[in-house]
Amino acid sequence: MPSIHARYQRPITDVIADTPPGLVPFSVEFMPPRDDAAEQRLWNAAVDFHDLGAAFVSVTYGAGGSSRERTLRVAKKLAQHPLTTLVHLTLVNHTVEELQQILRDYADAGLSNLLALRGDPPGADPLGPWEKTEGGLEYASDLIEMVRSLEETKHFEVGIATFPEGHFRSPSLEHDTEMTVRKLRAGAEFSITQMFFDADYFLRLRDRLVACDPEQGAKPIIPGVMPITSIRSVKRQIELSGATLPDSLRRQLLEADERAKITGADEVRKVGIEITTQMVDRLIREGVPDVHFMTMNFARATQEVLHNLGMAPAWGTELGHDALR
Repeated sequence: MPSIHARYQRPITDVIADTPPGLVPFSVEFMPPRDDAAEQRLWNAAVDFHDLGAAFVSVTYGAGGSSRERTLRVAKKLAQHPLTTLVHLTLVNHTVEELQQILRDYADAGLSNLLALRGDPPGADPLGPWEKTEGGLEYASDLIEMVRSLEETKHFEVGIATFPEGHFRSPSLEHDTEMTVRKLRAGAEFSITQMFFDADYFLRLRDRLVACDPEQGAKPIIPGVMPITSIRSVKRQIELSGATLPDSLRRQLLEADERAKITGADEVRKVGIEITTQMVDRLIREGVPDVHFMTMNFARATQEVLHNLGMAPAWGTELGHDALR
């Protein structure tokens, strides 16, 4: 394996491939904080996930570039923890010149793992019409080609987003598969999926990619999972992503909500964590290379799922363990 310059981080695919036999790595997604309280919560969670052995962490990029400076600042600090850090970048509201400068800023900071995204349109409706920025790029594959063309970034390892249920703008699953393979052929080395609530969606995506192009379909496809903690959060994430909530899962959550009115306990969270655990367990048995948890900058729900899977210690001071922050 070629040596890695000290200023850059190890490629994500190397990190997950080097996991000891019999173990499945996990990783987590963070969002740039909007205020001091959120900032403290993020750094507390970062310490927890470092201690729990996260393979890598990712940092999202706000719609329309709204978190450009915060994304870079947070990613730089996470990398110094040290945590292998994957930084997101979208095309929205950026010209070619701005995108090139952002990429150079990432390179200057030693951030050499990139998730290349077209991005959601700015505004209140993330599922609204997407328009190319004047002087900007049209597709994530164009961004990948830009990365490969710049001397400062041609060594980057690039990942992309994949969509288990198909991107909502694609006219068909076949078209979505072709667009995904196009991005992989442009130079992406792995992908992380949008969230989903049924493992079958992920498995069908994997099958589609292999059938379309066996070479590209063999690249790591990492499932993106958000632990279920409330009905409200699930509804919000469905609004943002367009993901489908299976009827059986919806029924279980609503029944738990009714029980909570009687018992006073957080029945929805209890059921949600169990449902998430079952789905991740199946994904692991199906041979996923990593599980990427979308944390909302909280550690506890992800840690509970990991504990249920035998991948982390129990949570809670009442059990004689340090409480996660």
